[in-house]
Amino acid sequence: MKGTPALLMILLALSGCRPPSASAPGEGVQEAAPAAAAPGGQGGGAASSGRPPRSVPSTVQVVKAARDGVVLITRFTPLEGGTLFGPRSPAPGDVEVPAASGSGFVIDRAGHILTNEHVVRDASALLVRLRGREQAYPASVVGTAPDYDLALLRVRGVPPADLRPLPLGDSDALEAGETATALGAPFGLTLTVTQGIVSAVGRMIPTGVDRVPQPAVQTDAAINPGNSGGPLLNALGQVIGVNTQIFSPVRDAAGTGQNAGIGFAIPINVARSLLPRLLAGELIRLPHLGLLALNLRELAPAARRDLGLPARGLLVQTVEPGSPAAAAGLRGGARVRRFPDGTIRLGGDVITAAGGRAVASVQDLQAALLGERPGVRVPLTLRRGDRTLTVPRTLPAAPPPPFAPSVQPL
Repeated sequence: MKGTPALLMILLALSGCRPPSASAPGEGVQEAAPAAAAPGGQGGGAASSGRPPRSVPSTVQVVKAARDGVVLITRFTPLEGGTLFGPRSPAPGDVEVPAASGSGFVIDRAGHILTNEHVVRDASALLVRLRGREQAYPASVVGTAPDYDLALLRVRGVPPADLRPLPLGDSDALEAGETATALGAPFGLTLTVTQGIVSAVGRMIPTGVDRVPQPAVQTDAAINPGNSGGPLLNALGQVIGVNTQIFSPVRDAAGTGQNAGIGFAIPINVARSLLPRLLAGELIRLPHLGLLALNLRELAPAARRDLGLPARGLLVQTVEPGSPAAAAGLRGGARVRRFPDGTIRLGGDVITAAGGRAVASVQDLQAALLGERPGVRVPLTLRRGDRTLTVPRTLPAAPPPPFAPSVQPL
């Protein structure tokens, strides 16, 4: 065997729910029309295909129409301190200090703002600043999708007339070579505009807290720390993605990645599909199977042959009692083999496909279950001894975890 076989926990916990947001009836997401050719145009109606027509607004016109819908988000955390015996407990009067800043954009006149989950993670308070405004407004988290790196906020105290929703495009219609404009606040510099092209579509990158590979829009528009959560626009000024990551082989003295011409955005259609659940206050997580599995590619070819194992798939090691995997009848290994560099349980099922998609790694299984909701039937293809089985099992919902708001009004 080469290296130490990694026992990989498939932590795909089904959605728990947060309390519903305080949106008034009818204050749903507004899908605005494309940016008008005249500067500062606004509109309503359904999003278009996302593909620019023959005549498009200039970049200046696009920026003027979109700039008032982009916001700077500042995350606060309690001032840390401690004693000889470790960190002290929070006390009344403790000062909250800015921990980081990011970007976001307005999606409706009810004050909802879309951003990255990592921009607001572990915040004790959030402030939102609009372009050209000295005043900062408090905001609270409505719903989050940590595995997708998306979060929905609601800002308070801003007159509805001052909220400028950005139009949403269609990321499925994107093609490499189209114009891409990134708006945001890199390094806290509000309303910074960079432009490039869509370099690739469907680029698989590790995303969210569990780093599950997901398709992203790749762009060479300059994206830097602080751009996270800001919009990526097409030539019509429609949002085609939520800026989230950069590939950065170069880092500064503090270890912060710098722009290298390779940035990534979460496709806006992914965010659009999750918006109803975010508006309902959900904490959206990946589905949960509840098992430990070994990626067979971690084993040397000679070891697989000696053990009679296939070249690809996930060898189930243990199954959590009462878990969806147990309810589906999956079996863990009963024979333990010890080796100088690890221990393997043999005799368990080998998962080779999920939902009709081949599974060669834990990431493949996570990707196959990505976006599935409780009650959805996801067939699993297994190798059990010399037999191939299909388990068409409906994944039940896991009990919702206790919810304690992490973001409080100032």
